[in-house]
Amino acid sequence: MKILDGCCGGKMFWYEKDLEFVDFQDNRELSTTLCDGRKLEIKPSLMGDVTDMFYIKDGTYDMVVFDPPHLKNGGDTAWIILKYGKLPEDWLPWIERAFVECFRVLKNDGVLVFKWNSEQIPFAEVIKLSPYKPIFGDKRAKTRWTAFVKNAALRKGEKA
Repeated sequence: MKILDGCCGGKMFWYEKDLEFVDFQDNRELSTTLCDGRKLEIKPSLMGDVTDMFYIKDGTYDMVVFDPPHLKNGGDTAWIILKYGKLPEDWLPWIERAFVECFRVLKNDGVLVFKWNSEQIPFAEVIKLSPYKPIFGDKRAKTRWTAFVKNAALRKGEKA
């Protein structure tokens, strides 16, 4: 089993934060203290850009976790931006490119787990950017978890 967390940030939802079969990737490193006194460490095992992972071969991973920044508005030093990052102004093509890259590095029949918070951008606007249809996920929360399988039967625009 080989897993990529493409935008790991501070590995907030990971119970195990140091696994030899998981590549934790982010485009930044950070060590700071948040306003409530908690320490925030962003220390990926792999520095890189989820929208252009040219350094990773096609079909490398059995699972990819894609938890991109969810916010497009906010000050660069706000605790929530420090913690989760900020989307670029051209967030729509950025998310689309990231989805394509995540599926490229995923093996056929591999699983992509996608996490999104709808605070500033609705889930429905983001999920349509994936080249594959989701197979299941929660449908009610503001923070949504969705699973995809890289399988031709689920590729948008293709028939099984």
